[in-house]
Amino acid sequence: MKERLKLHIHRALEICYREGSLDSGTFPEFTLEVPAHPEHGDFATNLAMVLARAEKKAPRKIAEALIAALGESDGLWREVSIAGPGFINFFLTNRCWYGVLDEVVRSGESYGRSKNGAGVKVQVEFVSANPTGPLHIGHGRGAATGDAVAALLEAAGYEVQREYYVNDAGNQVAMLGRSIWVRCRELQGETLPFPEDGYKGDYVRDIARSLLAEGQAELAGLDEAQAIALCSDYGVRKMTEWIDGDLREFGVHFDNWYSERTLYQRDLVTKELGKLRERDLTFEQDGALWLRTTDFGDDKDRVLLRSGGEPTYFASDVAYHIEKFERGFDKVIDVWGADHHGYVPRMKAMLAGLGHQPDDLEVLMIQMVNLLRDGQPVTMGKRSGEFVTLREVIDEVGRDACRFFFLTRRSDSQLDFDLALAKKQSNENPVFYVQYAHARVCSINRNAADQGVQAPAMGEVDFDRLVLEEELALAKLLARYPEVVEGAARVLEPHRITFYLQELAAQFHSYYNRQRVLSDDLETSRARLYLVNSIRIVLKNALLLLGVSAPEQM
Repeated sequence: MKERLKLHIHRALEICYREGSLDSGTFPEFTLEVPAHPEHGDFATNLAMVLARAEKKAPRKIAEALIAALGESDGLWREVSIAGPGFINFFLTNRCWYGVLDEVVRSGESYGRSKNGAGVKVQVEFVSANPTGPLHIGHGRGAATGDAVAALLEAAGYEVQREYYVNDAGNQVAMLGRSIWVRCRELQGETLPFPEDGYKGDYVRDIARSLLAEGQAELAGLDEAQAIALCSDYGVRKMTEWIDGDLREFGVHFDNWYSERTLYQRDLVTKELGKLRERDLTFEQDGALWLRTTDFGDDKDRVLLRSGGEPTYFASDVAYHIEKFERGFDKVIDVWGADHHGYVPRMKAMLAGLGHQPDDLEVLMIQMVNLLRDGQPVTMGKRSGEFVTLREVIDEVGRDACRFFFLTRRSDSQLDFDLALAKKQSNENPVFYVQYAHARVCSINRNAADQGVQAPAMGEVDFDRLVLEEELALAKLLARYPEVVEGAARVLEPHRITFYLQELAAQFHSYYNRQRVLSDDLETSRARLYLVNSIRIVLKNALLLLGVSAPEQM
């Protein structure tokens, strides 16, 4: 409807210029927004005030000229007025709003989707936890956020790839191998000191036990360094399998798993750093190779190669991100833990040096999750030795509640996740409240079928039967959904969908509790069935964007 209104406004402006009531000839950017107060209409534009300087006229005079040129509304509005310093307020017809229901039914699962991002390739890299231990709840929040962001971008027409970067090189992976090796020796009856910085969770002993069962003979013939390398390789493989299994249980599937080791195996770190040298973006000092990130806004230059020639973690990250764009992505989105915020300026600085725009790389920060039970902090998990695992939370509250709760706030704000609340079957639990709205409509449909009442097909609805303010309010809320999806995709904020779902569910439950959908009046019952099934479609579409199911019974 906003697009239809904008077309009418542009045509009115063209008429004003053609007929001479306005003469600047400019077509400036203007806003068309929902006013804060309903008495100011359904939409308001500031165009008259934007034109005031170019026209050298009072905004209200410009508004009068524009309204006079609007002509017939084609059933779109019933009234247009001027408010305040020159806002033009549009009051749309009820029939226009109820026409949204036809659009919902016509589009079905496509309602809310668009082609705004058509032709743009985007990569979303998320989770990317080191394969040295189980996923914890912080990783779960990152997984829910990254997957929902990818789904939103797909809904907006972008071509999206989901990628997991496997950090299978470096000291942490070597320490995992040593930890497994010590556990293997212990299981064989030896006593060895455990590494001070080793991984102490029970899962390490499980990996060692599995390794001995599968390859004890192979391990026995190796010296210590070789045995630790074998343990490292085996441990990474096992942990990656476990991580993939947990993520699949969480409803997250990746298009690509990218190994850090392959950067070195293909000599990509050397090659990509060479491209930085060619552009004079690096310099040598004290035997080390540095990147000139201060030339592009970073607070200090960064080391790529240490004085001994060993690459830093930053060096492999640089090579990886250069190679991302070489794979043809127009935009790259990284989902990182909040403790990595210092990496953002240096990574953007590096890409700026290669000619990229600041928005070519966007980084979403994931703040910590405070896990509670009835308001009290939850103790650490037994399997991890250090934290509560994602698998433990999924097993306790289920995938749907877990994903929905992770997405109830902005990703860069801290989140309190109460396990007891997530399991409640009451209005206090937001995911239950939303899913129950969908199940309730399905129940209405079953009751209608039992009573022989058939929902009307599109074009057969008597919208004049929908006379209540709350019915009109529901239609207006459904009309907002495509714009909510577009906005959430544009700013990468999936929590906007959870907010919308809770608002829609609340309005529907209130309507259901006050009004009978099925009554003795057949045509009113059919019109209301059409309305509530439009709500059901939008509830399901929005839930699926979050990776949450839309149950038909609860």
